[in-house]
Amino acid sequence: MLSAEQHYHGHRKRLRERFLKSGFAGMAEHEVVELLLTLAIPYKDVKEPAKKLLTRFGNLKGILDAPPEDLRNIPGIGSVAPVAFRIIREAANLYLQQKAEAGTSSASSEMLYDFWRSRLGSLKDEVFEVAYLDSGYKLLRDGVERLEEGTIDRATVYPRRVMEAALRKGAAVLVFAHNHTNGNVDPSEQDKVITKALVLAASTLHIKIHDHIIISKDQVFSFRREGLL
Repeated sequence: MLSAEQHYHGHRKRLRERFLKSGFAGMAEHEVVELLLTLAIPYKDVKEPAKKLLTRFGNLKGILDAPPEDLRNIPGIGSVAPVAFRIIREAANLYLQQKAEAGTSSASSEMLYDFWRSRLGSLKDEVFEVAYLDSGYKLLRDGVERLEEGTIDRATVYPRRVMEAALRKGAAVLVFAHNHTNGNVDPSEQDKVITKALVLAASTLHIKIHDHIIISKDQVFSFRREGLL
């Protein structure tokens, strides 16, 4: 009869072999979480902690978005796994940014929107970021910058600072993004006013504003898509 240690080592090996063969295809979500936990918890059975995480946070996205202190409250998780989840999440964000930078036309695709949904959707404070693109709508290297970080419900955006940053980067096209922490992505009157001010400031410098998007955990509002730009 297999010991408990032999059993979970064999289970881990089988999970890894399945992943190497087919990726996450065919895996239950708790098996995906298990596989991730094995990277941070090498000497324990992580099946039950994985199931507890899903019960508490709903899905993998909820786990990766959860504050580290909430993750540590789950029995069997410990202190290393929350750091590992944060690394995984930030690595995914960097991958999406670099994928957009390597693309031929970032602004005309959904890549930046996916990137910002992952990067900003779960933040507790409102932030304002800018993507800098060349005249061919390709994201410049290191082309996403956070310019303002606000309180729970407001980020103060100064058009002059935004345009100075655009000139410094040599950008021809800009895409703006900020998050709404209340989950409602409809633009406020302040959002509309600041967008108009940014468009006006950019026009004097012959810089094009391609879009301004508002992000929540699960939604994206596009000023361009809705005819506001």
